[in-house]
Amino acid sequence: MRHILIIGIGAGNPEHMTVQAIGALNRADIVLIPQKGAEKAELADLRREICARYLTNPRTRLVPFDLPQRDAARADYRGGVDDWHAAIAATYRALLKTHLAEGGTAALLVWGDPSLYDSTLRIVALLRESADLAIDHTVIPGIASPQALAASFRMPLNTIGGAVHITTGRRLAQEGFPDNADTALVMLDGDLSFRHLAGDAFDIFWSAYLGMADETVISGRLADVAAQIAATRADLRRRKGWIMDIYLLRKRQGVT
Repeated sequence: MRHILIIGIGAGNPEHMTVQAIGALNRADIVLIPQKGAEKAELADLRREICARYLTNPRTRLVPFDLPQRDAARADYRGGVDDWHAAIAATYRALLKTHLAEGGTAALLVWGDPSLYDSTLRIVALLRESADLAIDHTVIPGIASPQALAASFRMPLNTIGGAVHITTGRRLAQEGFPDNADTALVMLDGDLSFRHLAGDAFDIFWSAYLGMADETVISGRLADVAAQIAATRADLRRRKGWIMDIYLLRKRQGVT
């Protein structure tokens, strides 16, 4: 049986690595380094930097590979995601059979925490269905982007006794702000769905590239900063070729 370590590496700062994560990294025979094209080389570089800083096991090898890309233009969103996950699982299967002997251990370095809006655990579940590849896996938690966001703004995620709703931009656009919460954390929002909300009713705390050298943050009443966030996001994505952002929306006091 082969073993997979699914290691949360934090939101972008190499110092987000926990002692547990460093220990797990050094138990691996191979570390799989996904490459997502030239425009996202920075993401692979950060994984390499983490390995260079914390990897002390001389027997551990880095194995770079090209990660399959999702067809973002496909109208059937769920079907497209399912096919994408299946393609990644097939890639992992080929890599493990080629680069890892029976009884060996591979590490997957997952941005943030593996449990929150990341599909690695689902993909590994698909991989475990392979009839000719017996695997087990262990999950090492990491600092997730909501935690890093709260730390960057020096704020708690929740109000006293208040609920926090975690959702995606797609769901926010379809369903609006949740009725049963006063705080919403919005992830994976390429369309800036906050623009459909009443700007006077919310404060927003937005950040891109959390934990990285070029972390960018904007906050304020939504009506006052929505256009600034949109312009800043577009400029950052144009200059870097990719963007990873998250924001928190909070109902303003006295607004119903």
